[in-house]
Amino acid sequence: MTLRPFAICALSLLAFPFSANGAPLSQRADSSVIMPADTAVDGKLIWEVVLNHPGTYVLQVVVELNEATGEISGTFYADSKPLGEKLEKQYIIEDGLVAEFSDAVTFEAGGVHTLTLKTEAAVKYARLVPQGYVKSRISLSSGKYYDEWLKMHESPEKVAAMEWYKQARFGMFIHWGVYSKAAGIWKGKRMEEGDGPRVAEWVMNSFKISREEYRDYAKNFNPDKSFATNIAKLAKDTGMKYVVITSKHHDGFGLFDSAHSDFDIADSTDYEGDLIKELYDACRAEGLDFGVYYSHGNDWTEGGDGNYANVLERDKQYGVSTRPNGKNLWDPSPNTHLEYLENKAYLQVAELIKLLPDLRLIWFDGEGLITEEQAFRFYKMVYELNPGIVVNRRVGYDFGDYVDAGDNKTPAANELAAKHFETCGTANHSWGFKEYDHDWKTPHELLRNFVDIVSKGGNYLLNIGPDGKGKVPDECVASFAEMGEWVKTNSEAIFGNERWTVFNEGIDAKSTKEPKATEFWFSSKGEKVYAMSLAPNSESAHILSLGNIAGEITAVRLLGSEKELNWTQTDDALQVDFKGIETGNNGYALEVTLGK
Repeated sequence: MTLRPFAICALSLLAFPFSANGAPLSQRADSSVIMPADTAVDGKLIWEVVLNHPGTYVLQVVVELNEATGEISGTFYADSKPLGEKLEKQYIIEDGLVAEFSDAVTFEAGGVHTLTLKTEAAVKYARLVPQGYVKSRISLSSGKYYDEWLKMHESPEKVAAMEWYKQARFGMFIHWGVYSKAAGIWKGKRMEEGDGPRVAEWVMNSFKISREEYRDYAKNFNPDKSFATNIAKLAKDTGMKYVVITSKHHDGFGLFDSAHSDFDIADSTDYEGDLIKELYDACRAEGLDFGVYYSHGNDWTEGGDGNYANVLERDKQYGVSTRPNGKNLWDPSPNTHLEYLENKAYLQVAELIKLLPDLRLIWFDGEGLITEEQAFRFYKMVYELNPGIVVNRRVGYDFGDYVDAGDNKTPAANELAAKHFETCGTANHSWGFKEYDHDWKTPHELLRNFVDIVSKGGNYLLNIGPDGKGKVPDECVASFAEMGEWVKTNSEAIFGNERWTVFNEGIDAKSTKEPKATEFWFSSKGEKVYAMSLAPNSESAHILSLGNIAGEITAVRLLGSEKELNWTQTDDALQVDFKGIETGNNGYALEVTLGK
């Protein structure tokens, strides 16, 4: 039953918290806590929750749709501390409208906490959600499909797939397609002069190119046959373990020979072959695993308006804002978005799984306005065809096997949740090839991103944008090569490791372009802790987190070197003598063994 508690002026500190079956409520596999609204004390909803993952959270309430046309107000308390009164409408799910408090709450420690909500709204239930989910615009589902999803997510096949993914750690992202030939310029105008995102793969959207004109332009996309082998070798040389390529981006063009659309490499160009299959074979020959990106929510050529008109009409009734999310509103195809899903998207995803028997990952995108049922159908379909494929969170709602922190973003320590995370990042400022963007990240900047991600236990999916012929810019290749030297030398500090109790020390967030000898990032494996530095060694290293408080150190080794190190552990730090020992220009990693 739903509850409409009446507002009161003061919080009773003596009120007893109620939870399901009288026991504290636990976090789910996505770190959220679902709190029923079936019991009230003095007009308040009160819950006890057990947090296994301390951090920053946002309180959401789910309200009956027929009660959600007006404003929603309330007051939220965490452990008796008032945390704000502003509730903002966010989105609609299958069983109600989701509103959330604008003020987040940080729990410094795990264990049992008491949450209290006072509101006159017709609350169906409330939920505590990691702030990282909110920042990444992850919409939590109604829970209708949760049990079925959890059974698949926790199956032996999926657990094994996620174990592979966590150990793989470092992958190559490839944004490549018809837009690569345009190179960020359309009829003499740069992306910055268009109406939309400035990244080059959005050229069709930014310049409102008609479907007919874009199809005609696609005829001239004719890459060099060397693309697949060159890219696979570059990924291998950079120390990457897997590759993910845009099999179909938002423009709707497929880089594979599809039986369910003629807008693909085989039917709309003079290229003879299947680029996805060719790259897959080249990567497997190099010992690399393979994944595909697929834009299931956006398709500017055959996806209609992306369901925008329908969602807009519904949201207006409840005062919920509707973002176009990159939908084709300038020249939508005449078919409905539902027809696109049934006749193209579901079928092409299944087609890719059958084409690539060792496919490891599907990276969905553009989910924006798809429904819970549609998002869940994609996840379930992939599982039923190959339960060993990992699915990213952009499949929609909370159905992904892992979460992403957002483009070029790494979560803060207080935003880490139960699900594994990934950061996808660019090497310059565009995902697709932009011929005039020469602001490339240095090897130090790329490595700095990487070790930060590693220290927090995540994956780094680093992007390249080849030109229309499939060539990667020389500046990018040079940076990747230098980065690869460090990764290969210090691979023991990266692959198959976990977070240590300390993520880093001495980090200067204001100065990210110059290495500092006082900065260290950590990872761990069993009794070994790895301290990673991006600065060439000076005469000594002073690592505060590895003083006596960390436990007794029994051995210290410089990765990639056979030379013995002189070291001393004190109450204050681990001190390592580097006299007469050289490290690379981009730093080093130490393997520190702790006694039991």
